Amino acid sequence: MNSKLIKYWEEQPLTVIMILAVVFRIIAVIFAKGWGMFDDHFIVIESSGSWTAGHDYNDWLPGSKSNTGPTGHNFFYPGLHYLLFTFLNWIGLSGPQGKMFVVRLIHAGFSLITVYFGYRIIETLEGKKVARIAGLLLAILWFMPWMSVRNLVEMTCIPFLMLGYWMILRKTNKTTIFVSYFLAGLFFGLAFNIRPQTVFFPLGIGLIILFQKKWRELLALTFGSVIIVAMIQGGIDYFIWGKPFAELLAYVNVCFTERNDYISLPWYNYFLTIGGLLIPPVSLFLLFGFIREWKKYLIIFFPALLFFIFHSYFPNKQERFILPMIPFLIMFGSIGWQDFITKSGFWARNKKLLTGCWSFFWVINTVLLVVMSFTYSKRARVEAMTYLSKYPNVQAITVIDENNEPELMPKFYLNQWPVCYSEVTRDMSPDSILAKAIRPKCVPPSFILFTGDKNIQPLVEKARLKFPFLVYETTAEPGFIDRFIHWLNPVNKNRRIFIYRNAAMVPKKIE
Repeated sequence: MNSKLIKYWEEQPLTVIMILAVVFRIIAVIFAKGWGMFDDHFIVIESSGSWTAGHDYNDWLPGSKSNTGPTGHNFFYPGLHYLLFTFLNWIGLSGPQGKMFVVRLIHAGFSLITVYFGYRIIETLEGKKVARIAGLLLAILWFMPWMSVRNLVEMTCIPFLMLGYWMILRKTNKTTIFVSYFLAGLFFGLAFNIRPQTVFFPLGIGLIILFQKKWRELLALTFGSVIIVAMIQGGIDYFIWGKPFAELLAYVNVCFTERNDYISLPWYNYFLTIGGLLIPPVSLFLLFGFIREWKKYLIIFFPALLFFIFHSYFPNKQERFILPMIPFLIMFGSIGWQDFITKSGFWARNKKLLTGCWSFFWVINTVLLVVMSFTYSKRARVEAMTYLSKYPNVQAITVIDENNEPELMPKFYLNQWPVCYSEVTRDMSPDSILAKAIRPKCVPPSFILFTGDKNIQPLVEKARLKFPFLVYETTAEPGFIDRFIHWLNPVNKNRRIFIYRNAAMVPKKIE
C-alpha cells in the first residue's frame, strides 16, 4: 500500500496536493466559524450585512448620520458581499450562520487558485520535484486553510496575484504575449481593487520590463491594470460620490496621516513574522532560497522586495499585512533551496540533519494545521449574538466589562438592524451606566452582557441599581484557542460573556 501511495504521489503530485487542499479547507469551512481579526468581520461583514437591511453600520455612505465624506474604505469587496447577502436573502437563506457558511465555502474554493497555479508556475519553470514541495506548502501550511476562509483582503487578493503571474510566466509565443500581459494587468488590477498595497507587484514588474525595453508588454500590462482599476475603483466611487477615486484618495491620505496611530513596530518585524509563520528552520531555508534566486527570477523577487520594503518602512505593522507575498516566498524559496542543497557539500554530508529539520517542520505543522482547521475563533461573541437573535425586536444591548475594555459585539449575528448598542466600563457610577445605556432616541437595554473571567457579580449588582429586573439568561464560552490566545496576550479580549435579560423590556425567556 505504501509503495502504491508513493508511486501515485510521484506520478500525480498535483492531484494529491489538491485533494489535501480541498479536505482541509472543507474542514475549515465547517468548523472554523467566527472571524480572525477586526477587519475581516467589522469592515467587511458588518457593513455589507447592514446594507442589506437598509442600514449603514459604519456610516460610510453619503446621507448617513455621521458621514462627512469619503472615509477611505474600499466598497468593492464589501460590495460583493452585499450582493451575495442580497441574493441569499432572496432565496430564503437569511440566517447569519448559514450565510457565513456560504461565504467561507466561496473563499475556500477561491483560495484553491493559489494552490493550483502556484504548483503550475513552479512546474513550468523547474519541474515536478520542486513544484511538489511548493504545492504541498501552499495546500497545507498550518495557517493556510484557516486563513483561506477568512474575509481578509490580504488573503483574498492572492489568487488574483497568482493568476497575474501565471499569465506572465506560462509558456507563450509572440502572437499571444500582448494578450498574456494584458490579462496579467487585469488580474493585478483586481488584486489592487481588493488590497491597494498590492500595487507594488505590477509596479515592480513594469519597472523590470521597462528596463528591458519590452514596450509591447509594458503597454499591455499597464493598459490591463489601469482599465480594471478605473472601471471598478473609479466607477464605484463615481456612482456613490460623484467623482472617481474619492475613497482611494481618502485611503491614501488616512494611511499617511494616521500611520503612527496603530501598531508601530521596528523595521525588522516582518523578518520575525516570516520566520515564525513558516516554522524555523524551514522558514530560514525558504527565505535563503528566495534571496538566492533573485537574479534568475528577478520578475518575482523585485516586486516582492518592493512590497516588503514598503511594509517594513511603514510604521503601522500588523502580521496580516505581509500575507500577499508569503506564497511567492514559498514558491521561489523552494526553488532556491532545492538548487542550493543539490550543490552543497555540507548538506550532502548531513542528509540526516536535513531530514530531521523537515521532519520537525512537518510534525509541528501537522499539529498546528489540525488545531487551526477546527478553530472557531471569537466563539463567545458570535454565540452570544446568535443566542440573542432568537428574540424578536431586540432594540438595545449594553456591554459591561470587568477590565474597562468592553468587547465589540458582532451585530451581524443578531440579524436585527438597527440596534442601540452601548459599551460601559467597570468604574462607571450607576447613574453613568444609565445615561450611557439609554442614549437619545434609545430605549432601555433588552439585554446586558457582562464580559470577564473573574467574579462579575459586583458589576451585575451595580447595574441592578438602575435596571432592577435583570435576570441571568446564559453564558457564552470562548473556545480553547481563544482562551489560550487570551492567556498568552490579554490584549486579545476573548472572555466569557454572561447574558442577562432585562425582564422589564423582555418579560419571558425564549427557549
